[in-house]
Amino acid sequence: MFDKVLIANRGEIALRILRACKELGIATVAVHSTADADAMHVKLADESVCIGPPAPRDSYLNIPSIIAACEITGADAVHPGYGFLSENARFAEVLEKHKIAFIGPTSEHIRTMGDKIEAKRTAKALGIPVVPGSEGGITDDVEAKRVAASIGYPVLVKAAAGGGGRGMKVARTEDDLVEALQTARTEAKAAFGDDAVYLEKYLEKPRHIEIQVLGDGKGDAIHLVERDCSLQRRHQKVWEEGPSPALNAEARDKIGMVVANAMKKLGYRGAGTIEFLYENGEFYFIEMNTRIQVEHPVTEMITGIDLVNEQIKVAAGAGLSVKQSDVKVNGHAIECRVNAEHPATFRPSPGLVSYFHPPGGLGVRVDSAVYQGYRIPPNYDSLVAKLIVHGRTRNECLMRLRRALDEFVVDGIETTLPLFRTLVRNAEIQDGLYDIHWLEKFLKNGGMDNPV
Repeated sequence: MFDKVLIANRGEIALRILRACKELGIATVAVHSTADADAMHVKLADESVCIGPPAPRDSYLNIPSIIAACEITGADAVHPGYGFLSENARFAEVLEKHKIAFIGPTSEHIRTMGDKIEAKRTAKALGIPVVPGSEGGITDDVEAKRVAASIGYPVLVKAAAGGGGRGMKVARTEDDLVEALQTARTEAKAAFGDDAVYLEKYLEKPRHIEIQVLGDGKGDAIHLVERDCSLQRRHQKVWEEGPSPALNAEARDKIGMVVANAMKKLGYRGAGTIEFLYENGEFYFIEMNTRIQVEHPVTEMITGIDLVNEQIKVAAGAGLSVKQSDVKVNGHAIECRVNAEHPATFRPSPGLVSYFHPPGGLGVRVDSAVYQGYRIPPNYDSLVAKLIVHGRTRNECLMRLRRALDEFVVDGIETTLPLFRTLVRNAEIQDGLYDIHWLEKFLKNGGMDNPV
């Protein structure tokens, strides 16, 4: 096992990793920018190192500074969390050259799955069902029109190196296509430094279903069932739950084993998530995230398996401590991402948290690095807390979530808590009748005009 882990992240995920390390008896190093000197993970870590000013490129994305922090403190492993350098293949390679373990997959797998075109090719070769679309990048408008005609409109233009909905445009006709290509290329170049795009069939009312996987890097891998992440705004997840209201046990087991077998063939190491669109009983691969997910607590609540603990042990060469037969679904869990944003306009609301009272009780978990008197900086993601609730049934979970949301108090800043209080009381949400477009339509039609 590792002696000392450096946590190359901030906020609630840094605190989550720190807790897992402490439970494994591993010393921790917190790195932080000057804006995060008073952060909770910095206060609780065994050691801390300031790695630069607030701008992420000068601190949390500064590879030389993080390597120096490892050398100063003697850390023999790095956990990247999610975001920042978690899916940076070069970072994994640099750590390897310095004989420091990367708690994640190999740089080769990060690179392969980070390129959406190559990821789709790889998934198809591994037997994972994919969305109909171009075999590779689209180089000119004539080729784009030919491919679009072959798969049928509407089509989705997507950035090869994209994420978070940037470089993604829908074309419903051939006339729309040329403009969509130009816009997507421009956005992709600005956001990722790469204007490569490809085409996929656009599904009208799909669910977003993702399968959690764990691999030991030696040919063994398991799946930990699915999460439903269909409630989204601008391709950003807002509410996640598991198991999905849209799947039965047969569909769940079938796609889970397809994914687990694919990860065995790949020799995948660590935690990862295979994301699908699901429509009319069919699954279509869209991407793989080669890291821990923001919504991983949903899986932990319904399986009782500590995913971060497993990540660390696998990276240390210990292998998986659970078998596929150990994975059982126990009840239902829902996670709400509480952000420092206006609940209707989603305008960012950083600032001083004057009062913070998280909910409690049976089946209620709050993952947060916020405390009363903490000032949320404007430089980073707006996540304040993740409220995760578990119940024996989905209905019990929803009622517990309603109660927990009513208890949750955050003063001094605006948050998205009123949005969730409204959603949990909505009849279609209660019945599980939503798709990836539902939330944006709800907001567009004035769903938050009278928030709860």
